Amino acid sequence: MQALAQRFPALQSRNFRLFFAGQLVSLIGTWMQHIAMTWLAYRLTDSTVMLGMVGFSSQLPILLFSIPAGVWNDRLDRRRLLLLTQFLALLQALLLAGLTATQSITPPLLLILAFTLGCINAVDLPARQAFVAQMVPDKRALPNAIGLNSFLMNGSRFVGPALAGLIVASLGEAACFLLNALSYLAVLAALAAIRTVPGKPAARQPAVDALRAGLSYTKSHPRIRTILLLVAGFSFFVTPYVVMMPVYARDLFQGDARTYGLLISSAGAGSLCAAFWLAWRGSQRAGEGLDRLVGRTALAGGIALAIFSFVPTIILAYPLLVLLGFAVVITAAGSNTLIQLEVEEHFRGRVMAIFSTAFLGIAPLGSLTVGLVSAHLDVRPTLFCCGMLAFGAGLVFRRRIHAHK
Repeated sequence: MQALAQRFPALQSRNFRLFFAGQLVSLIGTWMQHIAMTWLAYRLTDSTVMLGMVGFSSQLPILLFSIPAGVWNDRLDRRRLLLLTQFLALLQALLLAGLTATQSITPPLLLILAFTLGCINAVDLPARQAFVAQMVPDKRALPNAIGLNSFLMNGSRFVGPALAGLIVASLGEAACFLLNALSYLAVLAALAAIRTVPGKPAARQPAVDALRAGLSYTKSHPRIRTILLLVAGFSFFVTPYVVMMPVYARDLFQGDARTYGLLISSAGAGSLCAAFWLAWRGSQRAGEGLDRLVGRTALAGGIALAIFSFVPTIILAYPLLVLLGFAVVITAAGSNTLIQLEVEEHFRGRVMAIFSTAFLGIAPLGSLTVGLVSAHLDVRPTLFCCGMLAFGAGLVFRRRIHAHK
């Protein structure tokens, strides 16, 4: 146990252990719902545009509302804020399950419910990122906590899609939505048991002034600004590949929901390996050399996506998706760690809200663009162009980040 504590010092915190356990259950359900929603959208419409619209609707609120919500994250008790957002997400999953089970779901209703969940996540995601730092008193363990949190999120990405593929194929999408609703009970119980001392609140200046101060701080910090630009570019060009996976699974590889789940789980396997490695590395080396690593994996992610776009068989698709998943997590979670090590505490909630916007809020624009372009140009050349543009973003990052040492 002592060796484990040395390797993963964040687990010495009782609060972090509770949070980790609750999220372990809940995030598997979240991924199951995500896969089932995407598959349901394609089953109802047979449209790549609809796939892009679902991704756009679920993440557009993050683009619109996460940065303003960052002011709340620096002012309110984050634990109570997370209790509220998780309970609202439970209600959304129950409604989605009921409408799907009774065959009352329609494409417009699906988009509305996706948008509703996005509004909840716009508050939840930056609060969760900042809350991780609050649960770990020893800031030397912060990189390890971020790595473990990423490991948790991507472990669920490996397990959730595979389970969702089996459940959708045998029981239908509604079963996935119901199981996700039940999974929120675990994280609600964990949050109720956590005891933290609230962080020092931000100065009680008007909300608009607090928002401007957070944006000004981020803009004036060259390393944070450079990292956020890479995250935004990677989010726009790379992450939309996920919403195109039903096309590859059903139309290009002649599979079904199980095939779709396996493709997503392959990327999840790479993500899981990356997150575990970051957690292991973070316990020993903190942020040492992490900027160089992020730059290299950004380049690798662009190349992997470009090659995957024209892959001829599903057997070759699996290892490429493993590599792609690895690159996405190193780039995103590594960038998260770099920012959290740089940011001043009283700006943490606002800066992490900007990070959430860059990573998840920009994604809907990419999803919508890829969906629309694919309808005219076809999905393969569209994703190839995205991969090459992501490669270019990695080159720009590598040049700029070293200039701001």
